[in-house]
Amino acid sequence: MSDTPAPSPFSIPLYKRIWVANIASQFGGLIQSVGAAWLMVQLGGSETQIALVQASVTLPIMILSLISGAVADNFPRRTVMLMAQVYMFAVSALLCLSAFMGWLNPWMLLVFTFLIGCGTALNAPSWQATVGDIVPRNTIAAAVAMNSLGFNIARTAGPALGGAIVAAAGAAAAFAVNVFSYLGIIYVLLAWKPEKPLKPTLKEDLRTAMAAGVRYVSMSPPIRKVMARAALFGIAASAVLSLLPLVARELLGGSAITFGMLSGAFGIGAVIGALSNARLRRRFSAEMVLRMTISAIIAGVLIVAFSRWLPLTFLGLVICGSGWLLSMATMNITVQMSAPRWVVGRALSLYQMALFGAMAVGSWITGRLAEHYGVTDALLIMAAAQSLSVVAGIYLRLPIVEDLNLDLKGRWQQPDIKVPVEPRSGPVHVSIEYRILEADIPRFLSAMNERRRIHLRDGARAWSLIRDLTDPEVWKEQYSFARWLDYVLHNERRTHADDVSINIVKSLHQGSWPPVVRRMLERQVTSVTYNPDLTSPTSGDPTRPA
Repeated sequence: MSDTPAPSPFSIPLYKRIWVANIASQFGGLIQSVGAAWLMVQLGGSETQIALVQASVTLPIMILSLISGAVADNFPRRTVMLMAQVYMFAVSALLCLSAFMGWLNPWMLLVFTFLIGCGTALNAPSWQATVGDIVPRNTIAAAVAMNSLGFNIARTAGPALGGAIVAAAGAAAAFAVNVFSYLGIIYVLLAWKPEKPLKPTLKEDLRTAMAAGVRYVSMSPPIRKVMARAALFGIAASAVLSLLPLVARELLGGSAITFGMLSGAFGIGAVIGALSNARLRRRFSAEMVLRMTISAIIAGVLIVAFSRWLPLTFLGLVICGSGWLLSMATMNITVQMSAPRWVVGRALSLYQMALFGAMAVGSWITGRLAEHYGVTDALLIMAAAQSLSVVAGIYLRLPIVEDLNLDLKGRWQQPDIKVPVEPRSGPVHVSIEYRILEADIPRFLSAMNERRRIHLRDGARAWSLIRDLTDPEVWKEQYSFARWLDYVLHNERRTHADDVSINIVKSLHQGSWPPVVRRMLERQVTSVTYNPDLTSPTSGDPTRPA
C-alpha cells in the first residue's frame, strides 16, 4: 500500500459546502429515525414491526437502486439530488403533520419511513457518483471516508438528541426537526452551478442504461466479488440497529433517552472508524481491513447480547459502529475505484442493492428470531451468521484496484464511412483481422479472452474468434451491435486500463497497425426475382404469371 497520504477533499470548496449541508440533513434524519423507532414501540408494534422500521429505510435502496444509478449516470446529478431532497422534505412534512394529528398506526408509520427511504435511494447514487466528479481520483478514498465520517458525526449526537426530544415533546417534534434539516442542502444545491461539459456525450435511454449497468457489473470480476461480500455482510450487519429499541427496553430496562444514547454510542464508534480509515488503508490491504472490521462487529454484537449494564453495552456498540463504518467504507471505495465514471453510478447502485437488500432481509429475519427466541438469542444467531462473511474472504478476496487507470481514453473519432448512418441504424457488425505466428497463439488466445470480456462488458454482443483454414496465421475477431449508437458508446467507454490486452495483441500481430477493421451494416434481403421479359426486378412468386 502507498505511504503517501491522499490530499484532503476539504481543499475543494464545493465538496466542503455539500459535506456540511449533508451533515445537517443527516442530523435531522437520525433524529427522525429515533422518533420513528420509538414511536413504533409506543404504538404497540410487534418485534417484527419494530425491526422493520430499519428494513423500511433500506428496502427502497434495494428496489430502486438500479434505476437510481441509471438516472445518476444519464441526468444532471445536481438536479437529481435536488429533486430527491425536495421530495423527502415533502414526505417528512406530511409525516410530521400525521404524527401531530395522531393519525399514525404501525403500518402507516412503516409506509412513511419507506417513502422517505425511496428519496434516499434516489439521492445516494447521484451523491456518491458526484464525489468522483468533484474530487480527483487519488482523493476519492479520503472523500468517501469523510462522507462516512460526516454521517457518523451526526450519528453521535443526533440519536441522543432525538431521544431527548421524543422523551420531552414526543415523536412529532423529532419529525419537525427533520423537516427543517433539509433546507440547508436544498439551498446549497440550488446555489451550485456545475460547469457544463464542453462536448455533450451521447445519452442512453433509461432502459438501455440500466441494461448497460447490469452488463458492466456482471462482466467485472472485482465488482462482482464486492457485491457477494456485501450481501453476506448485510444479512447480519443490521441485527444490532434493527433490535436497538428492544435492547434499550428489554435488556437494559431503559426509555427513549436510553435508546438515543445507545444509537449515539454506535455513531461514536463509526467516527472512530472513519478517523482510522486512511491509516488502516495505508498499512493493510482492503481484504485484511474487511476481515478485521467484520470480526470487530461480531465481538461488539456478543457484548451487546450478554450485557445488562449500560456502560458495557455502550462499549459494545462503539466497537460495532467502528467495524460497521470501516467495512462499508472499504467496500464502497473498492466499487468506486473499480468502475469508470460513465458507469460508476450504476455500479454503486447495484452494490447498494446487494448490501441494503441483504440488510432489509436481515432485519426481518432478526425480528422474527427475536419474536421466537428473544433479543439475546437473536443477536447471537446473527453474530454467528456474520462469521460466514469472514470465511468468504478466503474465496472472494477484495481486489486491489488503487493502481487501475480507469480514465477514459478520450473522445472517440468516428471512422470515415461512405454509407450514411443514423444513431438507430443497425445491426452493425465489426470484424478485425490479425496475423499471428503459430508460436504466439497461446498468448494471443489469452489476450483475446480478455478482449472478449471487455467488448461484451461495454455493449458488444455475439463475440467470436475464427481462424482461416487456408491461411492458419489469419485470425478474425467478430462482434456486433444492435445500433450504430451502441457501437459509438462502446468505443467511447474505452479506458486506459483496457489497453493492457490490446497492447499484447499489438505486439503479436504480424503486420501494420492498426489491423484491417471492417464495419458492416446489416441489410435484410427481400423476396425479389428478376423477370427477363420486363428487364426489371419484380417482387413475389417467380412462378406466378405476369
